Amino acid sequence: MRRRHFMAGAATLAARPSLAAPAIGGATKTLIFVPTTNPPSFDPVWNPAQATRTLGLMLYETLYTRDIALNPHPHMLDGHVVEDNGKRWTMTLRRDQWFHDGTPVLARDCVASLKRWMVRDPIGAYINDRLDALEAPDDRTIVWRLKKPFPFLPNALAKTQPTCAMMPERLAQDPYKQIPECVGSGPFRWIADEFVSGSRAMMAKFDKYVPRPEKVEYGWGGYHVKVDRVEWRVIPDPATAASALTTGEVDWIEMPLPDLLPMLRKAPGVTVGRIDTHGVFPVLRPNFIVGPTANVVVRRAMLAAIDQAEEMTAVMGDERDGWRAPAGFFLPGSESDSDVGMEALTRRPSPEAVKKMLKDGGYNGERIVFMHPTDPSAYDALCQVAEGAFRKVGLNIEIQTTDWGTVTQRRTSKAELDKGGWSIFPSGFPSVDYGNPVLGGGLRTNGKDAWVGWPENAKIEALRDAWIDGADPAEQKRIAMDIQRECFDFVPYIPLGQYLTSGAWRSNITGQLRGPAPVFWNVEKG
Repeated sequence: MRRRHFMAGAATLAARPSLAAPAIGGATKTLIFVPTTNPPSFDPVWNPAQATRTLGLMLYETLYTRDIALNPHPHMLDGHVVEDNGKRWTMTLRRDQWFHDGTPVLARDCVASLKRWMVRDPIGAYINDRLDALEAPDDRTIVWRLKKPFPFLPNALAKTQPTCAMMPERLAQDPYKQIPECVGSGPFRWIADEFVSGSRAMMAKFDKYVPRPEKVEYGWGGYHVKVDRVEWRVIPDPATAASALTTGEVDWIEMPLPDLLPMLRKAPGVTVGRIDTHGVFPVLRPNFIVGPTANVVVRRAMLAAIDQAEEMTAVMGDERDGWRAPAGFFLPGSESDSDVGMEALTRRPSPEAVKKMLKDGGYNGERIVFMHPTDPSAYDALCQVAEGAFRKVGLNIEIQTTDWGTVTQRRTSKAELDKGGWSIFPSGFPSVDYGNPVLGGGLRTNGKDAWVGWPENAKIEALRDAWIDGADPAEQKRIAMDIQRECFDFVPYIPLGQYLTSGAWRSNITGQLRGPAPVFWNVEKG
């Protein structure tokens, strides 16, 4: 089995050309960061990709944010008042907030942004179904009037994939169009004329930004920016990026290839550590409306073919403390995690039994188009293992290798396979959203309004409603077990495990905050 392709790059560690940063003059302090992949967009509402999420956290803000324990707190707000038995929420914006174009942040900007997000995000669509009205009676007040209570509203508005990002009203008018310019109110601003797609992006400290007064704890509290600029340097080859770190040409690599971590741990002036507290919940997402994967028997066979331990080993190598398997449809160890249906993962049928399952279910060797991104290295490894497992049970897999940005664009297509459509692709859900049925967009099964793939299952939707409306934790636990049981039967996605990655940075970089995503406030470059 081919696990990764990096040895050719490793041979260039001493001989490659310089990656020296462009001169920006004076004593300007620039932090050079190497993301896992090229951001496919700077619109974190339009595109939920991990790199776009991380970029969005620098540039945009949300009404609520989370602390290290993932509890939501008001961020752009002074606070809120809940009335009418939970059906009326009145939120008050804090003063002295500005967009990067110099205009003040007003309640009507937030209302427009919220409405745009509710169209794009599965949990947002759920809130919209319960909404009577969303209004801005004055410049600092946002009023929600709900048909039914939704006590998880602050947590939903604090989610970051896709981010419930606030932007000027003029940019938030059309939820079906990607924004033409990057204007947020976050602690960093976008430098448009220094952006080179696939190579570099530059953000500068936003001088009009006023931090909250609280001590910072991941996303909660005061965002104090301690560098002048942050440059994102896209370096597709992991070994080249690692070499650039050892020579000091870059400052921070988001996720070095695990095979390179032993070398980085020994390198002078380099620190290796785990900032991500919850990691990634990787899955394969099938297409439910086109091709063989619309057949539930094919999806069950795919689930049966996967060995999660092999998938996680392919991603993490010898870093055994960095992954968990088996993982069901909820995050291992979370409030909704259970053993229900887990025998499907722990007592997998033989390849011959899966072949018979497919034959009895009407599968006759039709091609399955597998979109295989080769840039983040983790997705490349996951796909290689899955493709081999699927072929072993008799599935006719057609691999179409591409970059991650192309996958995020193409997966929105509902075309037939012979017209550019797709059958399955990998994704990495943020683990923080899969502890219960509320925030996990991959668990929505509301057909055309669901996330790409468009699964439809009325039973899962009804159980989800019951969980949200439940007041008794024991009853919610039972409902979550019923959801997992139905998910093993229906297969809204194929879980592959959970992995927690390590980062690496120059030892003069300090102040990184632990949390589900890298953030750049509080970071110092000595």
